[in-house]
Amino acid sequence: MERPSARRVSWLLLKDEGDLEADEQAFLDRLRDRCPELRVAAELGRRFADMVRGRREDAWDDWVTRATASDRPKELRAFAASLRKDEPAVRAALKMEWSNGQVEGQVNRLKFLKRQMFGRAKFDLLRRRVLKVG
Repeated sequence: MERPSARRVSWLLLKDEGDLEADEQAFLDRLRDRCPELRVAAELGRRFADMVRGRREDAWDDWVTRATASDRPKELRAFAASLRKDEPAVRAALKMEWSNGQVEGQVNRLKFLKRQMFGRAKFDLLRRRVLKVG
């Protein structure tokens, strides 16, 4: 296996152990042996991803306690501390199935149209394109 990018290593660390190919598993084993902190960070990263995907609010307290322990990497402790500052919003996101994705998509679409037409048209044409009229 050739040397992977940092992004690829991040994905490998978060990937399910059973889904790894033999060369990927060997690479991660060597990496974890050289850096024990990485093993802990990867495990907490996988737990966090599972908690978010599964919307498991009940796992929040345990995760944040483990992530802020004094023997954890400082970047992980800082991430957990920043989430703890906004704990009500995090808990709401973990237990509610609502998302603002649709709104964000429409805002992105509007900004795209506006940039595309910048300096070329007036508001009336922008309005027609946004509303898809005529």
